[in-house]
Amino acid sequence: MGILELFRLDGKVSVVTGSSRGLGQAMAVALAEAGAYVLGISSSPSAPETERMVRGCGSLYRHLSLDLSSLDEEGARRAMEEAESMGELCVLVNNAGTIRRKPFLEHSVEDFDEVLSLNLRSTFVLSRAFAALLVEKGRRGKIVNVASLLSFQGGIHVVSYAASKHGVLGLTRAMANELAPYGICVNAIAPGYMETELTEGIRLDGARFESITSRIPMGRWGRPEDVKGALLFLASPASDYVTGAVLPVDGGWLSR
Repeated sequence: MGILELFRLDGKVSVVTGSSRGLGQAMAVALAEAGAYVLGISSSPSAPETERMVRGCGSLYRHLSLDLSSLDEEGARRAMEEAESMGELCVLVNNAGTIRRKPFLEHSVEDFDEVLSLNLRSTFVLSRAFAALLVEKGRRGKIVNVASLLSFQGGIHVVSYAASKHGVLGLTRAMANELAPYGICVNAIAPGYMETELTEGIRLDGARFESITSRIPMGRWGRPEDVKGALLFLASPASDYVTGAVLPVDGGWLSR
């Protein structure tokens, strides 16, 4: 197999959560550009822009509208069966997430539960359903979780988010250990400060925006397309001997 062919996913099926915008949309398009079909999952009733972009790559797109924060095992199993109906399911990207920015003493139990349910619990539930299907089929596959800089740091006013992303890192490593014998690789991407909807409030705060930017060695915030290469590496045969790893896409933030 030629080196560029290692990054191809022609005819394979991928599931991407949070696919209607931001990082999820960019990752869905990256997979489509590599030849994969995409089942997008989000709370939105549809994702017309993502569908247009994916189909523009000559690929197939199907959308499922689900509340991932309350997803149960049966719902996850049905989602994976829907993906399998499109072809050979091989890739799961757990990207959907949310954040609550409040001081710790103002952070309610409800805030904590909502963030953990979407960011961590749904990653577990979907990954288990995905792995169960692949093990039943005797098929290799890739799980790519979206971690964060706050998988390594505590942050300020984001206690539930930091807890959830530390959990995603631990879950990634634990699943990698148990699923490796089945040929299922589990890795994570840790995006840095990205120009997405989740960071809009920070970017509108001029002083804080400048402070953060000054600490990024590359001198700019990331854009959703900056994650495409890392995602494709971890989702494709190019990373068949890589599991339990976390790949920062942060402009050098963690190195400083």
